[in-house]
Amino acid sequence: MALLGPAGPGAMQLGYTIVYVPDVAASLHFYAAAFGLPQKFLDPTGTYGECATGATTLGFAAHALGDLNVPGGVVKASETVQPLGMEIALVTDDVPQAHARALEHGAGEIAAPARKPWGQLVSYVRAPDGTLIELCTPMAG
Repeated sequence: MALLGPAGPGAMQLGYTIVYVPDVAASLHFYAAAFGLPQKFLDPTGTYGECATGATTLGFAAHALGDLNVPGGVVKASETVQPLGMEIALVTDDVPQAHARALEHGAGEIAAPARKPWGQLVSYVRAPDGTLIELCTPMAG
């Protein structure tokens, strides 16, 4: 079996990350205010929206859509004590400033900025909708 590269038949690329949240408009507002990611789209029903994030779309869908799309529903990050075992990583040259701004706009602090053994400066916050967010400098090399 041959492995397919990015240009091969049936090749895939990451197109969307969609987070199920209790209030799509509130999540869009938080990401715009805390991280400067403006709203790109909000459907008229308010059950789905997207931030302008570049090539890969960061979307938010209402919990009700998660319950419709996934048999048995989804685990609601907003209702868990611990963050889910997944994160959204946002890359920035100024992690301390991004971390402080996120806290000012309602994020909860998980871990203050710290240098990792591979050289990256990284912090973790939790969005009001329960999403775990890593704030990090670009990877070297």
